[in-house]
Amino acid sequence: MRNLIFLWLLCLARAAVGADPSSSDRVDREAGGDRFSAGGSVSVSEPVAADLLVAGGSVDVDAKVGGDVLAVGGNVRIKGDVDSGVVAGGGQVLLDARVKRSVRMAGGQVEVGSRAQLSGNLSIAGGHVRIEGPVFGSVQAAGASIVIDAPVGGDVWATGARIALGPNARIGGRLHYASESELKQDPKAIVKGGAERVDLEAGWPQGQKEAHASGSAGGVWIAGLMVLAAVFVAVAPSFTARVSGALMERPWFALLVGFVVLVCVPVAAIVLLVSLIGIPLGLLVLLAYPALLLLGYEMTAIGIGDLLTQRLSAARAQSTAWRAGAAAAAVLLVALLAQVPILGGVVTFLALLAGLGAIVLQWRRAAATA
Repeated sequence: MRNLIFLWLLCLARAAVGADPSSSDRVDREAGGDRFSAGGSVSVSEPVAADLLVAGGSVDVDAKVGGDVLAVGGNVRIKGDVDSGVVAGGGQVLLDARVKRSVRMAGGQVEVGSRAQLSGNLSIAGGHVRIEGPVFGSVQAAGASIVIDAPVGGDVWATGARIALGPNARIGGRLHYASESELKQDPKAIVKGGAERVDLEAGWPQGQKEAHASGSAGGVWIAGLMVLAAVFVAVAPSFTARVSGALMERPWFALLVGFVVLVCVPVAAIVLLVSLIGIPLGLLVLLAYPALLLLGYEMTAIGIGDLLTQRLSAARAQSTAWRAGAAAAAVLLVALLAQVPILGGVVTFLALLAGLGAIVLQWRRAAATA
């Protein structure tokens, strides 16, 4: 976000890392017009002058935001107008407001409400996707089911098992769609540029085709990650179990802490490099940062594997061999989800954040008991 400054990053670090993960208390911080809020249930009812960063089990934004909005939660509802852009993700996500710039949304059930009015482009992905508010730019959508029942000023790129155009659909450009089933178009729906059915690789823009091409190199990379996850569990079963436990106890809090770490570590390294005495430490931080990101991704997969193993059998959840196998399988699952257009990038990003946050939470817990 464009207005974030170093002072605010320090406030975020203090708020997220310094808070008690077992507490349900809400955390609020403001700096330079930006606002950061997190908790079990978060409601933003007062106007925000600049950017808004909000996370929680339930998130409601009912006030106007003067900058960008980044919202993550189990149930996210954005009903206050936004003067810039929106990035939102969660189990259920509803955007029912005016947004002046581009919007990116992903989740289980994702909806652009009838009161929404999007002046920029829309990228949306989820299990069930519904667009009822007008979009003046273009639309990129992916999901099991996609319903477009609103005016769209530009082109539409849609990939899904079921794609439908409602009676209020008015597409000013061309509809490109990839689906296993036929397009369901209401007789009142209008597609000025015509509809074109394409396969996935040919249908998406060139940049996205390259991003989602698997290839042999991608297969080798995924296999390597699977082996690495299994090795982590085998070599450090106690550590990985503790990190996995921290992730399962407070997943949303782990996401929040992970976001803070992702942003603050590079900034801290730059600050160290600026000071002559801190150059060696700054270089060391920059060199270790990619490894930390990889470790965070792997820890999320290990956590998913542990969760599935516990659901299957409590006895097997204590077996290192079973945990290692489940971790490798979870890496494959996350990698497959990462191949889904639009949604894949969100899945990878959230996996990084969750693992990073869980590592920090476990480190704090270990330091407190030392």
